[in-house]
Amino acid sequence: MQPTILQKYGEARLPRYTSYPTAPHFSPSIGAGDYAGWLSNLPANEPTSLYLHIPFCRAMCWYCGCHTTITARDQPIVDYLGMLRKEIRMVAAKTAQPLSVEKVHFGGGTPTIVEPADFIALVDLMRERFDFTPTAELAVEIDPRTLTIEMAGALAGAGIGRASLGVQSFDPIVQKAVNRIQSEEQTFETVTQLREYGVTRVNFDLIYGLPHQTIRSCVDTAQVAAAMRPDRLAVFGYAHIPSFKKHQRMIDEAALPDGVARSEQAQAITETLVAAGYRQIGLDHFALPDDDLTLAQATGKLRRNFQGYTTDDCQTLIGFGASAIGRTAHGYVQNEVPLGRYAEQIDTGCFATTKGYLLTAEDRLRADIIERLMCDLQADVAAICVRHGFDLATVLNANDQLEALERDGVLEIANGVIRLCGGHRFLVRAAAAAFDAYLSASPRTHGKAA
Repeated sequence: MQPTILQKYGEARLPRYTSYPTAPHFSPSIGAGDYAGWLSNLPANEPTSLYLHIPFCRAMCWYCGCHTTITARDQPIVDYLGMLRKEIRMVAAKTAQPLSVEKVHFGGGTPTIVEPADFIALVDLMRERFDFTPTAELAVEIDPRTLTIEMAGALAGAGIGRASLGVQSFDPIVQKAVNRIQSEEQTFETVTQLREYGVTRVNFDLIYGLPHQTIRSCVDTAQVAAAMRPDRLAVFGYAHIPSFKKHQRMIDEAALPDGVARSEQAQAITETLVAAGYRQIGLDHFALPDDDLTLAQATGKLRRNFQGYTTDDCQTLIGFGASAIGRTAHGYVQNEVPLGRYAEQIDTGCFATTKGYLLTAEDRLRADIIERLMCDLQADVAAICVRHGFDLATVLNANDQLEALERDGVLEIANGVIRLCGGHRFLVRAAAAAFDAYLSASPRTHGKAA
């Protein structure tokens, strides 16, 4: 990619578009009462995904952008699980009939910091209160440094079928610079344990753009990771936001690669994983040829949500726990982020919703276009407009960002279809941003409803 093009479009901090509108545009005008009403009005047998946030870790990784709390004691975790169970019961009591659950994802933090027996009990409670479909998939995020044999067995016993392991980098220099020491042997042992217990689908998370990271170290990490044969890999660029995440101030900014170097690292990882037999999925995921994610991309059924690229096509997502985000056909809701305020709300029998967003018809149109671009690197905007009952001019006319991208050869537009041009996959977020009504490039034709 030409450095001038990268500097023009790639350096800007654009959303990852795991939702639209993105979370910074959620409003406190949507609260617990709205959420309760949305739950009560869910259609019968509505396919549903569940997300449970476990916001605890034993040590802080300095690159982390998640909502998490460091604790050496177990009591705060036990207390939190009590609130989580109460929230599960509250949601179950509010819906007209048990939710039809197709996907469950445990995120964090470190979900496997929970005691094995408590984890199994939590899953049992959900199975008791909700209607899990026969093909329901349960997934969990894992820190290989803290996973025990007992927990590996508990995951399998609870029906976990997929595990996502944080790897980030195997370079010891990089690991020291971000306060996450994790050996190749430790990671391999975790993968082996999980597979032996029957948790056979394994994902890895890698990060580029970390301090002291080089193309060579990125390639080495990708080669070692690929040799362990995870089903999928997610490759993210490090987002340095020390004003928002104060622990990131521990990172030496002078050791961070610039935009061009980050692009070169991402490309090197891509070439390494593709050479190892993985298919590139969307912007930053990779999967084996027979993985469901690869098949979804080939058939135009790839989706994108808060976990990244997915096969999850549920319109309803119920989020449990502090900071958790949920979604229904009406819009988005997010729980209180501070643990204390979350617990106070749940303990009094009130939903912990602190903000949200009521979707408009135009929001749904733009969300559809953005998701197709992010998933397929192209979008039939004309057909999407027809499906949503909008005129094509709504999103194409006077769209300066889109016109600039076309002039610079980043994308092409023909008969209402937009396609990223070869070599510019890395700029798909810039193309998606051209349809974001909350960025100056794309004017909104209807007023905000929430």
